[in-house]
Amino acid sequence: MVGLRDREIDETSVALVGGKGAHLGGLSRIEGIHVPDGFCVTTDAFRRTMAHVPSLDERLDRLSRLDLDDQEAIRKLSAEIRRIIEGSPVPDDLAAAVTRALARLGEQEAYAVRSSATAEDLPTASFAGQQDTYLNVVGPTEILRHISRCWASLFTERAVTYRRRNGIDHRAVHMAVVVQRMVFPRAAGILFTADPVTGDRTAATVDAGFGLGEAMVSGLVNPDVYKVRHGEVVARTIAAKHRALHAVATGGTREVAVDARQQEQPALTDEQVVELVRLGRRIEAHFGRPQDIEWCLADDGFRIVQSRPITTLFPIPEADDQENHVYVSVGHQQMMTDPMKPLGLSMWQLTAMVPMHAAGGRLFVDVTRRLASPASRDALLDAVGRGDPLIRDALETVLDRADFIPSLPDEGPGPTGGAPAPVATDPAIVTGLIERSRTSVAALERDIRTKTGPALFESLLEAFEEHKRVLGDPLNMRVIMAGMDATWWLNDKLREWLGEKNAADTLTLSAPGNVTSEMGLALLDVADVVRPHPEVVAFLQGVENDGFLDELAKLPGGSEARDAIEAYLDRYGMRCVGEIDITRPRWREHPSALVPVILDNVRNFEPGAARRRFEQGRQAALKKEEDVLARLRTLPDGERKAAETKAMIDRVRTFIGYREYPKYDIVSRSFVYKQALLAEAGRLVRDGVLAEKEDAFYLTFQELHDVVRSGQADGRLIQERKEAFRSYQALTPPRVLTSDGEGVCGAYRRADVPAGALVGLPVSVGTIEGRARVVLDMADADLEAGDILVTAFTDPSWSPLFVAIKGLVTEVGGPMTHGAVIAREYGLPAVVGVEQATRLIRDGQRIRVHGTDGYVELLS
Repeated sequence: MVGLRDREIDETSVALVGGKGAHLGGLSRIEGIHVPDGFCVTTDAFRRTMAHVPSLDERLDRLSRLDLDDQEAIRKLSAEIRRIIEGSPVPDDLAAAVTRALARLGEQEAYAVRSSATAEDLPTASFAGQQDTYLNVVGPTEILRHISRCWASLFTERAVTYRRRNGIDHRAVHMAVVVQRMVFPRAAGILFTADPVTGDRTAATVDAGFGLGEAMVSGLVNPDVYKVRHGEVVARTIAAKHRALHAVATGGTREVAVDARQQEQPALTDEQVVELVRLGRRIEAHFGRPQDIEWCLADDGFRIVQSRPITTLFPIPEADDQENHVYVSVGHQQMMTDPMKPLGLSMWQLTAMVPMHAAGGRLFVDVTRRLASPASRDALLDAVGRGDPLIRDALETVLDRADFIPSLPDEGPGPTGGAPAPVATDPAIVTGLIERSRTSVAALERDIRTKTGPALFESLLEAFEEHKRVLGDPLNMRVIMAGMDATWWLNDKLREWLGEKNAADTLTLSAPGNVTSEMGLALLDVADVVRPHPEVVAFLQGVENDGFLDELAKLPGGSEARDAIEAYLDRYGMRCVGEIDITRPRWREHPSALVPVILDNVRNFEPGAARRRFEQGRQAALKKEEDVLARLRTLPDGERKAAETKAMIDRVRTFIGYREYPKYDIVSRSFVYKQALLAEAGRLVRDGVLAEKEDAFYLTFQELHDVVRSGQADGRLIQERKEAFRSYQALTPPRVLTSDGEGVCGAYRRADVPAGALVGLPVSVGTIEGRARVVLDMADADLEAGDILVTAFTDPSWSPLFVAIKGLVTEVGGPMTHGAVIAREYGLPAVVGVEQATRLIRDGQRIRVHGTDGYVELLS
């Protein structure tokens, strides 16, 4: 039968019958699941027909070249494509085959004619609602006409835009059509086998209304909503259902009023809801993941008319038991909540000081055991609360469910000997740690240079142990904690004694030895070298690729500019945005990323700005110290208080700058690892084992090791990993994730914030008002002096931008994360941990940042 299949379709048939058709075929094979009879017009029929559509290829070329932001042009061209497809005749043999299939099922029965694209209802992209469905279609002529309309709906404006945004070629998607007998239901709706909002896999949600389910999809009516957990309805909301959608005898549908006596009656009984969820669990088990299911209730029971994966759920870390687990996001602590590629994930896992679990391209730490024991629970909550109050609140929310985490007894007394002796306030200790780090990194570079093949991987495994030894040096952590403890002491005591909030923010301005703040100031010095040479500035304004440094040297003043940039790259070239992922391009690999920032510095600053800025901060800190000590001496027991405070000021200025160095050490080592692995990947490409070097990024370290040993790579696995990574980019990781799949965000529980203000965490004192610049990618930053940077998160690579701004707002962060530390170093009022800041604040909007009190006001 040309272009048709019936009773021979399952979920492996996507290429032939599209996602919807394949899932319906799979559904029809599940025992106890009833699917309306029908057949599919295959993608082969679509391709045959499209091959004869006049000028289609030329129009598709034009469509692919249109700017995604030019919605009017997309609308016009997509409408033109739809018209010519709908106007093209269906091939005679296909029309005959459709007519024969209808004769077997009942030629004058009513049917639903439904689009089923090959890029639809997939685990990584549902494409829900992107193509069209037509209900209650009667007669072969009308069905053939609606098949053409389904084909044309592949080019609706919304479908075209969706594909472009998801990086899918228009020619790579083909359209099948599902033709099914109509069901005329008493009730219909949608079943989610996991909570689509929280992600909780134990909670199913049922939306139900009278008549056809399209009334709910279109927003015509508010549905009844039921929540079911463990076979019991645990919550229900019964809506007033004034309208419903019903089939018309002559074809099509119409909106009707619901009888007043029925409007507030539930569409389903609790027993029916539980039965429906039981069917949904069976479907979920068959497909192996939570499902979004469309259902109808007819006189003889439930009919399932569609099932697709819920693509918005955040994946759950794998566990080797059936126990409850609670995971805390690593990305929220490392200021990088974007997904990482498999090589980056595995390298971080191999070098981390604690076990880490991967899910959705992100890393999580399992804190279940620590939460179960009262002593370790309190210490954990205190530690995370200082860093991110939202994580603490989320953990406390989970703990409030007394049955989720069993309480375990404390494990007895800890090691004898008490706390380690405090570190003396001695700058030489910091100098020694830095020198040991540099020596270790130099040894790594020297030792790894001659290693190739399997020997390289064995050498790297040894290097990872040295990596952990350096970072795990007890003195390393004691020095970091000395600076943090001194900061907390100053903030607590000076608030108690003088009524000042976050006084340490000013006292730590221009603290010595902060490698991250030095990095931002050093780029001001690069701008000083570039600024006197107009030809160099003009050349840099036109830079579009990474090979510009050699060309730069040919210009007057270009050699000096090139040398300054090269010197900067020698010191900081291992850094980049999202630097905890080894697969991200480093500045040394992608030096053009620095050019916009250099040009901003040339435009916004006068010569010598770096030196002046550091000195201004140092003087402000000294003045603050004198003021605080003088005021303390006037208090009762003032000399003692002043002496203790002076000791803590000296201590914080000695140690707080080192807080940033361990990250610099990690990234320095990671760049050495990356260069060695990329060289190995290059050999694999030359040997024909990998298609391109970056394919290595989609393998774990161990998998890449195996490929090097065997000389064979699984191309299908690499492609699957690429598709999974693209899907992970659309997901937002929760701060806390349970083994039930529930993402728990936490909340600020404050009543001291003005109405309408956005609440966050105060991390750098002061109040600033100005223009918000919402920047999601550092490469797109276009900042002017006085701007307030609003972004999702900042890691050390963003520090060069900080010299040009007057305030900072981020969605992620805590008092000791990188953005907060550098904001304090530069004296920028900052509020971090502002949920959805980049969505709620418009680019260019005037805002006021209250860095002392932790909120942001929207002024215009």
